[in-house]
Amino acid sequence: MNTVIGIDVGGSTTKIVGFKEDGTLIEPMSVRSADPLTSIYGAFGKFTAVNSLELNSIKRVMVTGIGSSYITKPIYGLICENVPEFTCIGLGGMYLSRLNRCIVVSMGTGTAIVHAQKGHGMEYLGGTGVGGGTLMGLSKMLLGMDTISHIVELASGGDLNKVDLRIRDITNKDILPGMPVDMTASNFGKISDIASKSDIALAIINMVFETIGMCAIFAARNYKIRDIVLTGNLTNIPQSHKIFDNLNIMFDMNFIIPERAQFGPVIGAALSA
Repeated sequence: MNTVIGIDVGGSTTKIVGFKEDGTLIEPMSVRSADPLTSIYGAFGKFTAVNSLELNSIKRVMVTGIGSSYITKPIYGLICENVPEFTCIGLGGMYLSRLNRCIVVSMGTGTAIVHAQKGHGMEYLGGTGVGGGTLMGLSKMLLGMDTISHIVELASGGDLNKVDLRIRDITNKDILPGMPVDMTASNFGKISDIASKSDIALAIINMVFETIGMCAIFAARNYKIRDIVLTGNLTNIPQSHKIFDNLNIMFDMNFIIPERAQFGPVIGAALSA
């Protein structure tokens, strides 16, 4: 069996996936570690053990991510091939969405945006420094916590009306035909003295995803595309679904969070082989 392995080495998490010779996906997994090399070897060892993969059955190992520069030698005797991260983002997004052309957004510590089109390669369009790092940093400063699961739980009881300024708060007339009155006019622009930590947590999450969403919308409009595929770890945050659903309605877009969205780039790395 000629298996292709993809590895995405992040700052604190390494993700790994495989494809069998017949194109069957081997379920991806991730390993957390503060040390990239530790997580790389840990992920590889765990993945091969869980899936009963022999080293001689692995044909190629494709690596990507910011931490891939730490791989300077073969892993267990297997040569590793580096793949540009933006290529992986595009390939992974198209595979997960089954689309031949789309805007793919990778939401990690920061955010990268790629125009992906089958047969035409991947075009990096830029991005924003707003992402998971922003969410954790602001939450640590304003709420005294930086654990995503705790922030998400706290935000579940939040009310944006106590923090964000909406269109309906500043006018009773249509600014533009069809513009929803619930659209955010200013994040944190109406913060109340009685806003709770839950309200603030939800407002931070909302600001991060609205910023990412609007950057993606501008990119999609420039290419006359409606389909925007979201990938990366932030897709696991439950509040993101409602926020992107609202953006779909407001701007006639089609934000898609596919199954296994958090593994988009590592799947793209394996597919690049």
